[in-house]
Amino acid sequence: MSALRVENAGKVYRMYGSGLRRVLSWFGIGRGGYTDVRVLEGVNFSMDAGEAVGIAGHNGAGKSTLLKMIAGMTRPTEGTVIYSGTVSAIIELGLGFQPELTGRQNAVQYLGMSGFQPESIKEGVGFVEEFSELGGYFDKPVRIYSSGMQARLAFAAATAFRPDILIVDEALSVGDAYFQHKSFGRIREFLSSGTAVLLVSHDRQAMQSICDRVLLLDGGRQVMDGNPSEVLDYYNGLMAKRSGTAVSRTEVTGGRMQTVSGTGEAKCVSTGMYDADGNQVAILHVGREYELRVWVEVVADISDLVFGYMLKDRLGQTVYGTNTWFTGQVIKAEAGTKLTFRVRFRADLGVGSYSVSTALSGGMTHLEYNYEWRDFAMMFETVNTEKTHFEGHSYVPSVIEIEYE
Repeated sequence: MSALRVENAGKVYRMYGSGLRRVLSWFGIGRGGYTDVRVLEGVNFSMDAGEAVGIAGHNGAGKSTLLKMIAGMTRPTEGTVIYSGTVSAIIELGLGFQPELTGRQNAVQYLGMSGFQPESIKEGVGFVEEFSELGGYFDKPVRIYSSGMQARLAFAAATAFRPDILIVDEALSVGDAYFQHKSFGRIREFLSSGTAVLLVSHDRQAMQSICDRVLLLDGGRQVMDGNPSEVLDYYNGLMAKRSGTAVSRTEVTGGRMQTVSGTGEAKCVSTGMYDADGNQVAILHVGREYELRVWVEVVADISDLVFGYMLKDRLGQTVYGTNTWFTGQVIKAEAGTKLTFRVRFRADLGVGSYSVSTALSGGMTHLEYNYEWRDFAMMFETVNTEKTHFEGHSYVPSVIEIEYE
């Protein structure tokens, strides 16, 4: 049985011209004077216990509205949201906290409003105090807390007891790196115990490491629901989309979906990997030198052409990436120019499958001037036949010394 089902859910907010018109409408007096604003339409998905689903989309795409409907903070205008069990949500930082109350008092109030009995509240507050690591600030007013401290309090209170469904919005993004690691560890514990997790984050690495699937919203509509890497690649293309920019998806080797976006004013024609002897290869040996070659055609005059590349592991997580903006090699190119970019590097990578993404842009990133962004421009395998066995996706050779006292 699904832990959560969202069926054809939509949300329309009615905006009145004045407060008086709104009050009169409650009594059926007066007509018109309002505008209906649709923020969500036709959202359909389900998730099982122990499954993590990410929700991605631009600001204003409807992510928070969807989460609030699932959490019961607002009702869908149409469709249904069906779930069983308990729901715990961290949607807006500090939502529901009373600034004049201490962290301890707010924790008691939160757990009480969540339906827990006094004995459980006492146990839960102890967890919140320990997990949040606020020290003496736990007994000081929340109004003096930093955003990071509020995030600690909110996450600890929401996860004091394992819920059947946990909803986490961008609240964790304001926390420090240590607490983010600690929080994601707690989320993984819940997942292994059967909690269904909904996660909204602009952190691609976090989304891919936690989520089984990602749901993409755009303009209040559900655009995709599928493999995190493929959905986030497509979202990356949408982020750079502007007038004259196209986003396309095609199937490549291994059933992967390649996303290509951009205006087409410059394009990657071919990509290849070569060893030290100039032979084209698809298998790299750990620690050896290689050269990535990318052939580019310039279709229109470009005053500032920036080439970039990115190495990704099999999960689509970035291993390394840079571009000629950062290396100080921005060039001017006329229409009809053909270029070859050569990138020499040592394959200090772990054993496994990798892909190369290429980017042609007009600035530090592809978000403003995206001539072409191409995921899965090529794929390669890395093997270890010469180095000492190691684990992980990075080769960091070390020397271990042993001293006897």
